[in-house]
Amino acid sequence: MVHLRRCVELAAEALDAGDLPFGSVLVDADGRVRAEDRNRETTAKDPTAHPELALAQWAAANMAPEERATAIVYTSGEHCPMCAAAHGWVGLGRIVYASSSRQAREWKAEWGVPLTSPLSPLTIQDVVPGLDVAGPVPELAAEVRALQWRLRTGESAGD
Repeated sequence: MVHLRRCVELAAEALDAGDLPFGSVLVDADGRVRAEDRNRETTAKDPTAHPELALAQWAAANMAPEERATAIVYTSGEHCPMCAAAHGWVGLGRIVYASSSRQAREWKAEWGVPLTSPLSPLTIQDVVPGLDVAGPVPELAAEVRALQWRLRTGESAGD
């Protein structure tokens, strides 16, 4: 849970910096944090500047294929199709996420926020069949929901 908690902290840092609230941590088979990142879409003016993609790229450059296969990516929100594809192409192992893309769509619908992604709402396993995936984690999903609410309103979600 410590790595997922760090992901939510990184998501809050992203939001505080003016980016969308997402954060991710890459952990090797020995439990060592190898890399972490937060969303940088707005500040980098790059709609692909997702932390999950950055970690996949980092892993490709810095880890042997055997290390990547046993690594775990923890993330505040389920990978989008672009990031899931990168994860699969690089050969990273398990993904553990705090909140699902389905939950994010439901929250937006509840708040009357239109969906703006140009991608189909595919799950990680739709993109990378057979990948070991775990999530959401209800306690942390509630924290991610509060960050998403703050993004929309600048206030606390108050649930």
